[in-house]
Amino acid sequence: MRSQGQAAWELLLPAVGAPARRRGRTLQEALREAVRSGRLAAGTRLPSTRALAADLGVSRGLVTEAYEQLTAEGYLRSDRGAGTWVGGAARAAVRGARDLAAGAPGVRVDFRPGTPDLSLFPRSAWAAAQRSVLTRLPHPALGYPDPRGLPELREALAAMLARRRGVVADPERLVVCSGVAQASTLLGFVLRARGLRRVGIEDPGSPEHGRLFASTGLETVWLPLDEEGLRPGPLADSGVRAVVVTPSHQFPSGISWSAERRAALLDWARAVDGYVLEDDYDGDFRYDRAPVGALQGLDPERVAYTGSVSKSLAPGLRLGWMLVPEALLDEIVERKRTMDLGNPVLDQAVLAEFVTRGGYDRQLRRCQRAYRERRDALLAALAEHLPGTRVSGIAAGLHVIARVPARFGPPERFLARAAEAGVALRTLEEYGTARPSDEDVRLVIGYAHLAPSAIGTGIRWVAEGCGRG
Repeated sequence: MRSQGQAAWELLLPAVGAPARRRGRTLQEALREAVRSGRLAAGTRLPSTRALAADLGVSRGLVTEAYEQLTAEGYLRSDRGAGTWVGGAARAAVRGARDLAAGAPGVRVDFRPGTPDLSLFPRSAWAAAQRSVLTRLPHPALGYPDPRGLPELREALAAMLARRRGVVADPERLVVCSGVAQASTLLGFVLRARGLRRVGIEDPGSPEHGRLFASTGLETVWLPLDEEGLRPGPLADSGVRAVVVTPSHQFPSGISWSAERRAALLDWARAVDGYVLEDDYDGDFRYDRAPVGALQGLDPERVAYTGSVSKSLAPGLRLGWMLVPEALLDEIVERKRTMDLGNPVLDQAVLAEFVTRGGYDRQLRRCQRAYRERRDALLAALAEHLPGTRVSGIAAGLHVIARVPARFGPPERFLARAAEAGVALRTLEEYGTARPSDEDVRLVIGYAHLAPSAIGTGIRWVAEGCGRG
């Protein structure tokens, strides 16, 4: 049986090879890790400092300092005259790090909506903006920022949004956020503090809105849509005083609200002293005519306008914005301050540089060309492989609604066969409370993140799995 000294020598031997100036710290790290991992179990008596120093070929002082440091941290315990022991407080650290990002195991073609083509991220232009920012950014700018965001970014975004989306964009009322998700929760917390208990969301609409507002203590009420937008009657009867809408390109139906419904929504907000959260999630992507202007431009005192770079650049940047009604501004800013003290300064400065120098406009044009091509590839594939499919919402955005004829169904069988072929799909019914009234399969098909060839292949696999009649 090996002695304790021999076991410790084997565990700590790699530390001896460290450079002299780092040998003491490396020895401490090795000993600490041996305790954490359980290789030196709780209750194990360690060799004396003299014996271990002799085994390792290092000075006794180095070992003494390591024992004293780990005793102070609780890894070891020392009884006067009785030696040094491994303490019982340490627990083994979890090995590795799990990735909780949404994945799709077993999926060969993923038509689920919401993801842009991340390969289009402008790496070279973004890197150039980073170099420029790091060269010129003064040292004081690296301190805690204005919780609303860097002034140069707020000015750049305000100018860009006024030009592209027709909003009333005061930089003093623009708050830089970690995407629309944080903007929604900021508004939810403030409305909850003002006494609101419920918020309306579109039906069909994004379930994510409901989850975000639930995290702030607000209940959500589904409000039905028709082909023009939110129906005024159910809205008035709901009793809510705040709603979340996507009027420029409704998600997921793809409609643009009519002028009459926009006006009716704002009349309602004024009548109930309420607020509208406008999620302009893909307002820049319109292919067949100019984008529909944002609702906020009609009444900036009742509409909190939100957007982000998640579809135009990458969701991983976690950069977005909210134009806040004057009455809510101080409360939103204070909530933002206590939530995270502001977004990272360097990221904000790079985005400001990118927008100001025209990089953002060039990126949008590049994406529009690519996404229009992919939309056309999807329409062609549906016509060839699933003939008779009716498609809507094709004029804008990153997805379409496809109504597949009943002969390819029923819906449960259609989705099961698609899954067997390795194709991920979502139905319209997953985005609201309505249930299908017939056997047609109503799909929400995202295409922006897929190459045209993958789009054609995926639709063909679905058709082959379901048969043609």
